[in-house]
Amino acid sequence: MKKNKHIGSSFDEFLAEEGILAEAEAAAVKRVIAHQIEKELEGRSLSKSALARMMHTSRSSLDQLLDPENASVTLLTLESAALARGRRLQVQIG
Repeated sequence: MKKNKHIGSSFDEFLAEEGILAEAEAAAVKRVIAHQIEKELEGRSLSKSALARMMHTSRSSLDQLLDPENASVTLLTLESAALARGRRLQVQIG
């Protein structure tokens, strides 16, 4: 009987062995950021178009930022979103 090499390992270890840990973490972070921005839009009764104007970007660019499936967002876009909301982007490796 063949032993499963993943028994006893963490999910992060499994993702790393599969070579998809960074991709999975980036997708998770993107989902959190999109959720936070959506909640703030609702809380401040701010439209997507208004936020896009505040960010000096297009509505379609904002839609890409808010799309939890689209993990290809630049730091510049994230910084623009943070500044438009009166916040600062904080990136931490740790």
